Amino acid sequence: MDDVKEIKKEIRNDVAKKLESFSKDEVSTKSRQIEKRLLEFANFIEAHVVLLYTSRSGEVNTDQVIRHCYHFNKIVVVPYYDAKSKKTLLLKVDNPETDMMLTADREVMPDPTRCRMVPVDSIEIALVPGLVFDEKGARIGLGSGIYDKLIPRLPATTRKVSLAFEDQIIQQVPKGSIDRYVDIIITEKRTIYKI
Repeated sequence: MDDVKEIKKEIRNDVAKKLESFSKDEVSTKSRQIEKRLLEFANFIEAHVVLLYTSRSGEVNTDQVIRHCYHFNKIVVVPYYDAKSKKTLLLKVDNPETDMMLTADREVMPDPTRCRMVPVDSIEIALVPGLVFDEKGARIGLGSGIYDKLIPRLPATTRKVSLAFEDQIIQQVPKGSIDRYVDIIITEKRTIYKI
């Protein structure tokens, strides 16, 4: 198990270096290409309740996807990790201007005092972040394990989709005992279905 953790750490560092080398223009251009593919994706078009995440620097930008969801009257749900209870809450964000807050770690998260909880079984499509993926749907996150715990809670019918730059796809992700897979990965060049 420690070997897998060490290998994942090395892979994480290698991919993070690649992503850091992208210019803002490259990130923006590739993000728009990925966004276009997602917005044309039938499961996304048909979904009414969408689990999203707020992107960090170097990740595929999700700001326009969130705006698109509001434009088409989708219910936007964003996870919030409650450090006290050590649980991830799924919160409905009605207005990103007033319902989101900046954490001490400089992350944009839903404000649990303003947002209502959403039952996990109402999520129709879930956008799952990650740093590294393979074509079988395996992923390496940022190391917190939040999504490895959240994915099994989602209904089997919920499509689990990751947005990633092509440079985040590797031959094979080493598998740990609690790691979870996504169903689909959308990059700027292709849509990868778990095989």
